Amino acid sequence: MVFIVISFCVGLFFIFIGDDSEEITAEESAEQENCNVYGVVLHGELVTYIPQNDFNESGSVITDKVASEDLVYYIDQAEKDEKIKAIVLEIDSYGGGPVADEEVANALKRATKPTVALIRSAGLSAAYYAATGADVIFAAKESDVGSIGVTLSYLDYAKQNQNNGATFNQISSGKYKDLMNPDKLLTDEEKSLLMRDVEIIKKNFIKAVAENRKLDINKVRVLADGSSMLGEMALKNGLIDRIGGYYEVKEYLKE
Repeated sequence: MVFIVISFCVGLFFIFIGDDSEEITAEESAEQENCNVYGVVLHGELVTYIPQNDFNESGSVITDKVASEDLVYYIDQAEKDEKIKAIVLEIDSYGGGPVADEEVANALKRATKPTVALIRSAGLSAAYYAATGADVIFAAKESDVGSIGVTLSYLDYAKQNQNNGATFNQISSGKYKDLMNPDKLLTDEEKSLLMRDVEIIKKNFIKAVAENRKLDINKVRVLADGSSMLGEMALKNGLIDRIGGYYEVKEYLKE
């Protein structure tokens, strides 16, 4: 994994994933740019790791994904660097996995330094969960925020296969072993099994948002219909703390 460090104005700098530039540590960059605020970028789908086939020959990421293991590593590095006084997580993502989001949120919560989440175009689903680990959440007034919910929806090709004369032959060690195979229809039993897990993950999501944002859990349950809302509405509902972008974050950190 390779990163670029970019500095701007009063010492904020951000790490971007997916370029072939030389890797620079937080400490080295702080010395070069006299920066004291460390920024980590969450762009694209949030996953626990990026598979090897998502890299090209030069080592650059060719898919729009970011790994929680990388974000957590750099958050922890910033926490250990004495020159760094605050950590900013910049978000532009429509979601990801239920383990990756918790890992990032917990990394922010573990940090003893001030942490800020900055939502630009979108901070939805798993990306919003990750943001709730920060001390303060900023978002653009017209950004998409929230989408508290869980989905396992997928497309199956069973009828298309039948029309093409193909037959699915199930040969597996258990009746649920081929669960969510796109070449077979989902049975009512299988759907119930999946919905059980969806409801458990949704319950954990609601609990995390309520605890991290210090909101009444019943209020979060009402908001947890999977829909998103614009930044200004998210502010009114307590999902974020302030409207703003880079400039407002810098002014906040100056304080």
